[in-house]
Amino acid sequence: MDHFKHIYSHNAQAYHQMISSEDVDSNLLPALERVTSFNGKIFLDLGTGTGRLPILLRKHDTYTIGFDLHRAMLLQNQTQREKAGGDWELVQGDMHDLPFPTRWADVVAAGWAIGHLRSWYAGQWQAHIGYVLDQMHRVVKPDGALIVIETLGTGSLSPLPPTAELAEYYDWLESERGFKRQEIQTDYVFPSVGAAVKYTEFFFGVELAKKICRNGWSRLPEWTGVWGKRMKAGE
Repeated sequence: MDHFKHIYSHNAQAYHQMISSEDVDSNLLPALERVTSFNGKIFLDLGTGTGRLPILLRKHDTYTIGFDLHRAMLLQNQTQREKAGGDWELVQGDMHDLPFPTRWADVVAAGWAIGHLRSWYAGQWQAHIGYVLDQMHRVVKPDGALIVIETLGTGSLSPLPPTAELAEYYDWLESERGFKRQEIQTDYVFPSVGAAVKYTEFFFGVELAKKICRNGWSRLPEWTGVWGKRMKAGE
């Protein structure tokens, strides 16, 4: 099984514990709000995982549905929803086949999810990612907004796609699909260097763990890309 699929299927609690330490400077929400407002909106969160975006938006007057392929992630999402006192809905399914009406949502986002298709379907990634984006276009209202969130590097001192394959995907997202990029810093902060290794090695691997130790990082640099697209009539 693919490394990330295994984590999403079997290590949801550890995953949430890790991401709970990310974005210490709270840069993500302002970046999302620079794309569109969320108050009073219908928001569909694709690849919702353990609830990062619903938790972030829980104080907004937003009707949120979290959608994810992996049951373990949704169960952990449910746990976090209860802790946060949230009321968002959860639906299990595949991004290739969204069970939602056409022109229904005000905002459709896919956070740290679509990029996996670049490696999972290496020879046909444009077709698969393009189809998911077409599904997002179908579901969003004519005056709505689309958002794609992806990594721009972990343990890097400047924003940079971590692989050539992701760089190709990001360029295509902008040049062929009309998304505009924001680059933000979303560092992790842990109680100690040892904790930084403990809570990230299972996901990012041993090489990053060694880098954390060499640099004495309890604050782990992380960069995030937020790609936004405001819809226009006829798109």
